[in-house]
Amino acid sequence: MSAGRWLRLALAALILPVVLIGCSRPNSSTEIRFAIAQAPLTLDPRYATDAASERVNRLIYRPLVDFDVHFRPVPALANWQCRDALHCRFKLGTEGREFHNGTRLTSLDVVATYRSLLALKNSPHTAEFANIAEVAAADENTIDFTLKAPDAQFPARLVVGILPAALIAQNHDFARHPVGSGPLRCVEWNRALRLERISDRQRIVLEEVRDPTVRVLKMLRHETDLVQGDLPPELVAYLRSQPSVQVKEVPGANYSYLGFNLQDSLLRDPRVRRAVTLAIDRDTIVRQALVGGSRPATAILPPEHWAGNAQLPPYPYDPEQARSLLQQAGVPLPLKLIYKTSTDAQRVRLATILQAQMRPAGIDLEIRSLDWGTFFDDVKHGKFQLYGLTWVGIKTPEIYRLAFHSQSVPPAGANRGRMQDAELDGLIARQNWQAATERIHALLPYAPLWYEGQFAAMNRNVTDYAPASDGNWDGLVRISKNIAEFEN
Repeated sequence: MSAGRWLRLALAALILPVVLIGCSRPNSSTEIRFAIAQAPLTLDPRYATDAASERVNRLIYRPLVDFDVHFRPVPALANWQCRDALHCRFKLGTEGREFHNGTRLTSLDVVATYRSLLALKNSPHTAEFANIAEVAAADENTIDFTLKAPDAQFPARLVVGILPAALIAQNHDFARHPVGSGPLRCVEWNRALRLERISDRQRIVLEEVRDPTVRVLKMLRHETDLVQGDLPPELVAYLRSQPSVQVKEVPGANYSYLGFNLQDSLLRDPRVRRAVTLAIDRDTIVRQALVGGSRPATAILPPEHWAGNAQLPPYPYDPEQARSLLQQAGVPLPLKLIYKTSTDAQRVRLATILQAQMRPAGIDLEIRSLDWGTFFDDVKHGKFQLYGLTWVGIKTPEIYRLAFHSQSVPPAGANRGRMQDAELDGLIARQNWQAATERIHALLPYAPLWYEGQFAAMNRNVTDYAPASDGNWDGLVRISKNIAEFEN
């Protein structure tokens, strides 16, 4: 379906409801309602890997370390000093020291959190901390980490939210009943996730609304106050034209990619992966099908990141070379491949564009759109040939260990395509990130797509909210709502 026809159909679906908006009563609730495309899967930070879970957990829990605008580690709960190559001491500050159940956060909670991560067999984050030989409390406010081998980037790894030691010992269900010390606490999680801001008891409701048109309609009817991301550009433009809505856009840093199953009989051949990559016209997709602030990508970390690689050449759109590579690989044409994605309308639309672009290269792409839970479960268990996902909120080059090291196959990590390359493992172990990105770029366990721009649309009575380049929801710490504006 062409972009123009899609726009006409989307707007046609809006016409009747928009006419009726004047008869509907605005939502004057003091709660701030946030319509999200997908609900979080878990509120236990030791297990969270999906975007929604990571974004909510940043608000419910506090980590030892966070990052500045240049992706350098900075103190969150604690500052630190590495006394030698194998010993780092962390000193807790005064902020964020009270858990939501009223108990005080101490060094024992930090120790219990990281010891539990080391002991867990099914956490995707456990492998990230395999270099920890010991973590111990020196006193109530001081934690000592002893490493097995030197690691200059070690402090930047300690971004997992801290949990209460007493509840860890009781095998508390953090996934559904989180207890952290962050700026927001969980009030209840039934059909919607209801949070309360600690500073002023402002309630914020996160409601899953998968259909993008329905999210837009709910905003125009004042049934929701905020929508962020996961809308096609035509609907973003439509919202921008509405007097009751304000739209803010920023350049994006989240990396969208096409993942390959390297155990597949066809896709294990790098010539086939390269052919698929050359069959994608990223520039056209960015220009015509994505929101403002989007740009083609070459690696997970953007080129402006301190460990980024601005020298990586982008893969061009070259269907003729792609077809030639498939013929060299002895692949009968058309090459039939199955591409899995979620049921989100924009993701299905992008999949349809990829399908059309690949035809001239001799690739017949079959699209299978699945509900989010089923789709993500298939990805984690390697039940795919191709899939599309986006890495969000990535701050450190350790993502390369998590996503591509041979020892990071799920559940030990996120090497979902089952990449096995001794040379890459060595580069990652030596933290030679420039060479590692070059190796990944050549091997193509992922086909790089784009860094997707970020936007937030909100009703005019909502203030103090701005989208972030990685799409996080940190703005919920400051957001406010003027009820009187709609009651006059």
